[in-house]
Amino acid sequence: MKKTLPLFILSLFFITFYTCDENQHSQVFNYKYLALGDSYTYGQGVCESCSFPVQLVDTLYKHYDEDINLLSIAQTGWTTSNLIDQISSIMPSDDYDFVTLLIGVNNQYQGIPFTVFEEEFPILLDKAILLAKNDHNRVIVISIPDYSYTPFGQFYSNTELVSNEIARYNEFVSGLCEQENIYFEDITDLTILGLVQPELVASDGLHLSELAYSKIVDRIFHKASSILN
Repeated sequence: MKKTLPLFILSLFFITFYTCDENQHSQVFNYKYLALGDSYTYGQGVCESCSFPVQLVDTLYKHYDEDINLLSIAQTGWTTSNLIDQISSIMPSDDYDFVTLLIGVNNQYQGIPFTVFEEEFPILLDKAILLAKNDHNRVIVISIPDYSYTPFGQFYSNTELVSNEIARYNEFVSGLCEQENIYFEDITDLTILGLVQPELVASDGLHLSELAYSKIVDRIFHKASSILN
């Protein structure tokens, strides 16, 4: 599979704050949300307010009229190693009301040995728990999307191999979450509809669309709201 396209391998540093009020200097936030991940958290291929973390903040605000301070540590191309390094560099506080974690597609895409993921994902999960007030009930882990069901995936990858490998990653993640009693949301079934429902794919032909992210928000909203109430 060719790996010359920059969509997955771009590895620029990105950190963003988002609030529901443009006047951030006078804003008093009731809650803090930390989003950890890669392009699927950053929102590659969609508008700045279209990523699932931002949509989740907006949805929670509309339902509860609660101001939420979002810190997103995520960028296109990041592997588990990149995310570990950036968390260590940024050193976020350990008082987040909840944390989402979605990572791993670039480990698979870049052909990094699976053993690296087996070693590093538990490290990230432990970090997520620690940053969520050291409370495993405040962590939401999201499964890795299957990009083989996109125009990019169909043209540039061995689709069967990609699906099998991503399934292996997700099986490991879900098993670890079950073992550690961490909330796990499987959204991969949504992403395999990308060819029959092209509106779920972003205009770049690879990443998820605003609509797809809204459906992810629908799935994790109940858990997020239960944490805040």
